[in-house]
Amino acid sequence: QVQLVESGGGLVQAGDSLRLSCAASGRTFGIYAMGWFRQAPGKERDFVGGVNWSGGYTDYADSVKGRFTISRDNTKNTLYLQMNSLRPEDTAVYYCAAYRSAFGTTIDRRKYEYWGQGTQVTVSS
Repeated sequence: QVQLVESGGGLVQAGDSLRLSCAASGRTFGIYAMGWFRQAPGKERDFVGGVNWSGGYTDYADSVKGRFTISRDNTKNTLYLQMNSLRPEDTAVYYCAAYRSAFGTTIDRRKYEYWGQGTQVTVSS
C-alpha cells in the first residue's frame, strides 16, 4: 500500500516556474514506477510525465517536453515535477500516481494503482 500526497501547486503567471512534489508513504517507494497526470475542467486526465523505479528513465507528453522535468529521490520517498515556461493551457489539477513495476513507465493511467488527491496549478496570461 502506498499513500501519495502532492504539494507545490499555486497561481502563477505565464512564463513562471513551479515545482510540484509528491510525498509517498511506505518503505517500498523504490519499486514503484511513478507518473504525473493532469486534468483540466471538463477534460480527461492526461499523462504528463513518468519515471521508472530508479529514476534512470523518463517519458513526457509532447506538450511538456523541454519545459517539464520529472525526477525522484528514493531516499526521501519523493517525486518531483519541475515546470518551467508555464502556459495558460497548463492550468489543471495535477496528480501523482504509482504502480509496481521493474520496467520503464507507462502513459496508460489504467496501469497506475495508487493516486494522490491532486494539487491545483493555475497559470494566468
